[in-house]
Amino acid sequence: MALLKHNQPEAKPVREDATGLLDMPFLLLVVLLTLLGLLMMFSASYARANWDTGNSAYYFVRQAGFALGGLAIMLFVGRLNYFIWYRTAILILAGSLFLLALVPLIGVEVNGAKRWLKIGVQFQPSDLAKLGMILAFAAMMAAWQDKMDTFRYGVLPYTGILALIAGLLILEKHLSATMIIFIIGAVMMLIGGTKKRWFLLGGAAALIFLGVYLTARGYAGTRITAWLDPESDALNSGYQIIQSRYAIGSGGFLGLGLGRSRQKYLYLPEEHNDYIFAIVCEELGFVGAVGIILLFVLLILRGYWIAIHARDRFGTLVAAGLTTKLAIQVFFNMGVVTGLLPPTGISLPFFSYGGTALLLQLFEMGIILAVSRWCVNKEAFAHARQ
Repeated sequence: MALLKHNQPEAKPVREDATGLLDMPFLLLVVLLTLLGLLMMFSASYARANWDTGNSAYYFVRQAGFALGGLAIMLFVGRLNYFIWYRTAILILAGSLFLLALVPLIGVEVNGAKRWLKIGVQFQPSDLAKLGMILAFAAMMAAWQDKMDTFRYGVLPYTGILALIAGLLILEKHLSATMIIFIIGAVMMLIGGTKKRWFLLGGAAALIFLGVYLTARGYAGTRITAWLDPESDALNSGYQIIQSRYAIGSGGFLGLGLGRSRQKYLYLPEEHNDYIFAIVCEELGFVGAVGIILLFVLLILRGYWIAIHARDRFGTLVAAGLTTKLAIQVFFNMGVVTGLLPPTGISLPFFSYGGTALLLQLFEMGIILAVSRWCVNKEAFAHARQ
């Protein structure tokens, strides 16, 4: 913390009386995806909700409450001086690591995996660790921008943080989150100025780690076998993949129609969560699925546009890191649902059921909007620099 304080980025903190405008294209895309996600989550979940609780709207009502709260938080965070995250980045990372370390001790087990904590609400500390890592990396890279070509400042601290987070995630058997953490970290290091030769060594180390992990963890190997040949165990490990393919295939070009999915009637597990995109494909067809993919693509491109036009290095790195996190989660989820990738347990942002996850996603979008206030409105930016 003291080191960051004495190595402030060149850009001055934004003055509280400077009034920048939120990036409207980014804001509208987030709101649209959130509303579409709510609609599809209701359609995908009402059979499961009726079976679980006797109330078909149970999951929808809960998710809608979190969505409204999340949108309000996003707008509030979007109006904040984003430099607050520079000053608190290390504390946020430390707090997330502490919560991550509690999971093996007092975590809640769901579907055979202990990845959740319940402190009032149930959440995954790994999601907070991703945010903490992005903020901490951005803060350190902004403070050490003239030293990023050295091993001490451009490699060592980031690999140490990544190794610590990965070690805690391994205790949870959370390979997908570990992979996402490493990818985000690598992208931020590349943008931040780390010498490219270190990425070759890091890539080789990652492949070795992946091979050892898959060999040591039988359940991960089982998932890969089910992915490559789901029919070999069609009633067990391959069941979900097969049912997802049925949903996508039955949707055809135009889909069966909103609310008319057949696979959501307790055939496809996690139909309102990790596999909700399969229901999207079944009900909205190829056309609807491509439309939603395009909305995500536009949001991701706009996020990177904001990062490129940010007022300082810290803003660039934060926006780029959060946008990369969003892009990876979308790609991983859709890749799993369509059979391109083995099952990972990654939810689809704005669509999958999970109130705390949605809150955090909208909070992160608020940070990007805060960055956008000083790259969209040039007059406000100039006023902030005075």
